[in-house]
Amino acid sequence: MTLRRGPTRGTADERIAPATLDGLNALIAGSKPLVPGATRAVLGEGPIGASIAFVGEQPGDQEDRQGRPFVGPAGQLLDRAMSDAGIDRHAVYVTNAIKHFKFEQRGKRRIHQRPTAGEVKHYRWWLDQELRLVHPRLVVALGATAILALAGKPLPIEKFRGRAEFDGRAGFITVHPSYLLRVPDRTAKEQAYREFVDDLRSIRRIASAHQNA
Repeated sequence: MTLRRGPTRGTADERIAPATLDGLNALIAGSKPLVPGATRAVLGEGPIGASIAFVGEQPGDQEDRQGRPFVGPAGQLLDRAMSDAGIDRHAVYVTNAIKHFKFEQRGKRRIHQRPTAGEVKHYRWWLDQELRLVHPRLVVALGATAILALAGKPLPIEKFRGRAEFDGRAGFITVHPSYLLRVPDRTAKEQAYREFVDDLRSIRRIASAHQNA
């Protein structure tokens, strides 16, 4: 399955592609958030040349506060699932399609708000450059927003879950770990977690096969 993105209209700061990841991160960090309220841009984390890049939706409350990706409840669940699947978190690259936290203030709580298609498009160039500079062997879309950012169109996870190709990059589609946190029934939650770990094991094998090819 080959998933291609449509053309994206560039903005002034998108006309010159940074030569290094540090240069790109400086550009992202210095850009004004598209959505109000975000404390900072949350940059990707992991080694350049990592075999696997995991792309999530957007930073959450804890990510915005700490300035690191996947450190909240969903990130902790992802860490546990990676460990169960035999993937070293420190050896992979993790990032988000959206670089700033979009939320609604309710009292003292900041409630996550799902990005719009326009917001995903706004950040897409940054994500593409990030993946170009990290150059992973396999790109994993975690959830619907990551799929939209990587494929350029919405695709139902139930139908497209598994191996994919994103604009010439080897890819894989699976659920976002936050989905597992929302499954209400305990038995269904345990089954969903096992399926997620199975996906991660497949991801590890595919990335290893690309390395040995």
